[in-house]
Amino acid sequence: MKELNDIQLSPRQLEIVRLVQLHAPITGEQIAEHLGTGRPTIRSDLSVLVMLEYIDAKPKVGYFPVGKSTKDRQLNQGLIRLKVKDVQAMPVIVRETATVNDAVVTLFLENVGSLIVADTEGILQGVISRKDLLKVTLGNPSASTLPVGLIMTRGPNVITVSPEDDVIEAARKMMHHQVDSLPVVLLHTNDEGRESSEVIGRITKSTMTKILLDILTDAF
Repeated sequence: MKELNDIQLSPRQLEIVRLVQLHAPITGEQIAEHLGTGRPTIRSDLSVLVMLEYIDAKPKVGYFPVGKSTKDRQLNQGLIRLKVKDVQAMPVIVRETATVNDAVVTLFLENVGSLIVADTEGILQGVISRKDLLKVTLGNPSASTLPVGLIMTRGPNVITVSPEDDVIEAARKMMHHQVDSLPVVLLHTNDEGRESSEVIGRITKSTMTKILLDILTDAF
C-alpha cells in the first residue's frame, strides 16, 4: 500500500483509511456511522481512495486494506493515470444573452446539471447550474426572460481543468469545490499579456463513476 503522505489526503480520507485498516471488512454505511455522517457524504471520498488504491472494495462485502495482485495494481494505475483529454465530453454551451428559459430548456434537452457560458469564439464567460436557475426562478415570475449573464458564476470564479490534467486532479477539484462538472479549457495569452480560457470540453461526476466502475469490473 502507498504511504499516506505520498499524496495529500483530507483528514476525513485519512480517517476512512484508518477505519478500514481497523475494522475490515467494513461497509460504507458502517464507515459513515463511525464518522457521524451519512453515506452520501463520503461516497466521493470512498471512490477516490479506491482509485488511489489506499483501500479496496468488494461487492456485497465492503471495504478492506489493499491486497491486489501486481496485474490488478498495474491495471488500476493505468486508469488512474488517465488524462482529462482521454475522457472529456463535448461542452454544452450557451451565450450570455440566452434567457433563463432558454437555459432551463437546454438543461433538460441535453440532460446535464450545468451549462457553460461562452462567447462566439468559445471563450469562457461563466457557468450556470440548476441551483442558480432554481434560486432565480422561485417566486419570480419574470425570471424566465432574464439573460443568464446576470445570474451566472463568472469566469474568474469558475473552477476549470486542462486537458493535460490527471483525471484524479479533476476528481479532487470536484470534491473540494462541491461541483458536479468542470469546464475543460485551453489557456491563451494575447500580445498584451491578457489570459483567456477557450472551452474545449467538460468532465463530470458521471465520468468519474464510469472510471470507478471500470476499475471494479476488471478487479472482480
